[in-house]
Amino acid sequence: MDYWREVAQSLGGANYDRGWTLNAAGRVTIVDLEADHARTSVDAVVRDHGHGGDDVMVVSAVIEPARGSMSAYCSCEHAPHCAHIAAVLLAVSDAGTESGARAPKGLASPPRDSTPPWQRSLDGLLPASDAVAVELCLFITLQTPRATRWSRAPQQPRLAARPGMRGARGAWIKGQARWGHLDGLQADPAALALLIELDVLDPAANSWGYAYRDDEWMQLDRLPSRTLWSLLTDLEAAGVTLVSPGKAQHPVRLDGEPLTPQISVTENRKRLAVRGELVPVRDDAGAGADRESEPSEPIVTVGNPPIAVGRVTAAGTAEERIVLHPLDPPLTGPMRDLLAADQPISVDTAGRERFESHYLPRLQAIAPVVSPDASYTVPAPPSTVLEVRVDHGDGRAHLTWRWDRLGGSIRPDRVREGGILDAVRGAAGAHASIVLPDAAVVPPDQTLRGAAAVLFVAEVLPGLRSLETVRVVEDVEAPSFRAASRAPDVSVAAQPGTNDWFDLSVQVRIEGEDVDFAALFRALSENEPILVLPSGTYFSLDTPELQRLREIIAEASALSDRPVTSVQVSRYQADLWEELVELGVAARQEIEWWMRVRGLSDHDQLTPIDAPPTLRAELRDYQRTGYSWLHFLRTHQLGGVLADDMGLGKTLQTIAMIEKARLDALETGDAQHPPFLIVAPTSVVGNWAAECARFAPELRVVAISAMGNKRGAALADEVAGAHVVVTSYALFRLEFDAYAALDWQGLILDEAQQIKNPSSQGYKCARMLDAPFTLVITGTPLENNLLELWALVSLACPGLLGGRRNFTEYYRTPIERERDNERLRTLQRRIRPFLLRRTKELVASELPPKQEQQLVLDLHPTHRRLYDRRLARERQKVLGLVDDVEANRFQIFRSLTLLRQLSLSPDLVDEGEAPSAKLDALLELLREAAAEGHRALVLSQFTRFLGRARDAATDAGIASLYLDGSTTNRAAVIDQFRTGDAPAFFVSLKAGGVGLNLVEADYVILLDPWWNPAVEAQAIDRAHRIGQTRPVIVYRLVSKGISIDLSSGDRR
Repeated sequence: MDYWREVAQSLGGANYDRGWTLNAAGRVTIVDLEADHARTSVDAVVRDHGHGGDDVMVVSAVIEPARGSMSAYCSCEHAPHCAHIAAVLLAVSDAGTESGARAPKGLASPPRDSTPPWQRSLDGLLPASDAVAVELCLFITLQTPRATRWSRAPQQPRLAARPGMRGARGAWIKGQARWGHLDGLQADPAALALLIELDVLDPAANSWGYAYRDDEWMQLDRLPSRTLWSLLTDLEAAGVTLVSPGKAQHPVRLDGEPLTPQISVTENRKRLAVRGELVPVRDDAGAGADRESEPSEPIVTVGNPPIAVGRVTAAGTAEERIVLHPLDPPLTGPMRDLLAADQPISVDTAGRERFESHYLPRLQAIAPVVSPDASYTVPAPPSTVLEVRVDHGDGRAHLTWRWDRLGGSIRPDRVREGGILDAVRGAAGAHASIVLPDAAVVPPDQTLRGAAAVLFVAEVLPGLRSLETVRVVEDVEAPSFRAASRAPDVSVAAQPGTNDWFDLSVQVRIEGEDVDFAALFRALSENEPILVLPSGTYFSLDTPELQRLREIIAEASALSDRPVTSVQVSRYQADLWEELVELGVAARQEIEWWMRVRGLSDHDQLTPIDAPPTLRAELRDYQRTGYSWLHFLRTHQLGGVLADDMGLGKTLQTIAMIEKARLDALETGDAQHPPFLIVAPTSVVGNWAAECARFAPELRVVAISAMGNKRGAALADEVAGAHVVVTSYALFRLEFDAYAALDWQGLILDEAQQIKNPSSQGYKCARMLDAPFTLVITGTPLENNLLELWALVSLACPGLLGGRRNFTEYYRTPIERERDNERLRTLQRRIRPFLLRRTKELVASELPPKQEQQLVLDLHPTHRRLYDRRLARERQKVLGLVDDVEANRFQIFRSLTLLRQLSLSPDLVDEGEAPSAKLDALLELLREAAAEGHRALVLSQFTRFLGRARDAATDAGIASLYLDGSTTNRAAVIDQFRTGDAPAFFVSLKAGGVGLNLVEADYVILLDPWWNPAVEAQAIDRAHRIGQTRPVIVYRLVSKGISIDLSSGDRR
């Protein structure tokens, strides 16, 4: 193993493993690597996969092997002990191989290894095929610690252990096995894992304090584990031999028969002898005639507290033998000292009375006291009871507990008192937590109120009275409470509230007695387990009906900015209506309402309606479902979010709904019904007008393209008689008062992600416009965080998800930060009826195939020199900013954007001129496409480079059209491409990313991939969408060696 890998391993096993994975996956880019014979420095970038994509970590490290020192920095929160530093060290170790990293300056590059990469990776993971697994042993011996400067008193003998291995001559030797360094041995993995588990138990091996252990011996009496005996038996079962290190190397025997401690009292010549003993568990108190035959060697303990003992013969000699016995129960401190005593404690006649009154009960609390030879009659231990005094008051019960240890002031009998507490828990049953926390030695004094007091009096107190070991003292007679014999009858009716809310009227009856709703509401909102009626009857609130009401109250409280004093349900909460109906508590009119809206929770159950006969298009099955859903929302004046993937016909489904509304108005004679207002990005206003004319030519459409002072007419006059009015977000915002003064049949917000910022003026205007039906259209309802989803849903269904702050507390924080899957499922249920999303995978059979290719291009040498020079400057700048990424986010992003432009062409950032490999590749692709009758969309986010690309195509004789944000006659340019034969259409990513239908193109060429794959997907779907009949080929042009030029699967 080379030095770099040793340093990487020193960062910890988990970090080394994760670093190895990152390096093997090619996620390390070495920016600079310099080395000489004394010092090596490296700067690198590591792309680590995070929750929302790749996180870019900046790593710098300096290593001086001769001094054995390393200083390292990483921009992650775990530095300096992190997987990213380990990954960089491993990448440096691999320098000169397939990783592509440069070899250090001043160091000879290693010879090229012809071994396949997969083979080298497995060779680094697995032991050599010719490696021989060694047999392992565990030496156990008796040691007597030497006196130290801090303690000159003789030390007690202790059992110690260390690992060993089979030597070449067959004997057990220490060899290379030592504590703290076991993971490098070639041995059976199971045996090795058990030894390592034993190693980490030792507090001296993991302590920063004064406890110290060298790599030789581990003191077994300080291992803090009650499972230690199982670990020793597992070691033996795994093939690890337990052996004495003496010359004879006798095996250490694990005697599975447990020993139990007891205190022996014998009488001889009126003197009592008290000693500690260990006897087999199956032994009885009368046995012991052969006690004298037991070995006289001192007993040494194993574990802290002791869970085993060892008996050692011929300690320290060649014939040392050790036998270990488990203990049941483990030894207490006093019992351990009693066993270690050299002589029994002798009590004379004068001290016998005091011994029996003051000391014997305390000994009986430590361990059973017996007389093995029946020479002494052991008095029975005194009895103990638990007393509880109950003071009953108005709706409360005050409890005072105390131990009454009969027989005087004696130490607690933990065994007996523990049994009494267990009996109290058993008598309390499900309500044990009311009176006795799990860890309590004695129940705490407390005052119970409300439901807790009722449950104690009615369900706990009778059980306590029945216990012989518990004494109940009451000052007055306990009040009378009775549990209801049947569940309550619950019914729910709805009364119209404000806006889109209903106030739920809840009626509860129990055994013929009405329940006050105010008291029920308070009990549910305060999470009480029961409700007590004035008659003393009480009933559980833990029923399906009442639990659902409790959840409604909790959610309403969380999503409301005002105190909640009644149960309210939004008419948008279709899933909640469904649950009330299924529980059988909803009144008749609520069931009728649910039967009308039930299809919203399962879109496939909606009654499909025929497409308007005047619609000049045939709806596919999924489009018909969407059209029926939109029609249902409009007729019930409910809003919704149509969030189908780009290219699945959201525009057509919406036009069908509008045309159906026009025909319905004609049938009812409502010739003066208000128009629909469609607000869309400027680039697609003309497309909406064209699509309406194409699919529903009888719709009168007015497209607003200028402010009133430029139109020369008031908005009301301009839109008079129209069925549809289409305007841009900019004009809608600037002339909002004029739009708000008119009546609208519905508001349709296309590409609504453009106003997903709740603080933007566009969002505020959309919220303020009064319309009976609002439809939000977007292909990307969620791009960065849940707040964007809230903004879109709040436009269509105000109140469904509460206010912004309350939504963040109730949904966003638990889901995004705490990964609360149950809260996520609740959110999905809430929005499902009003959000319709179908992906391309669901209708893949109706789309032509799409093939994506990535073309990796080498920069021209001049271009490469200019890029590398500027990269060095920007790298130094970014390294100085990463200490505070949030504060310097703009500067860091500016540097990255500058490097992206420079990777396209040096003159974009005034760095000089150089031939462009991407333009050369583009022209070659366009010539090939044009020759074979294909038409291409060429996309870039940088309009200067897009213009250069268009000029290069023109110089090469390739006809083309051009569209970016500054194009004024957008509709005409788009129509010219759709009806013409120009083989290339140059479109900026922002201008062409939304709302356009360009199925005439079957090639898509991305000159510079974008950070956000959703933006690219939108642009590609201008061509790959319903209506496309030919396979679509997508080319991504990527510059080799440019770390910020990213492929679709490798983004920050």
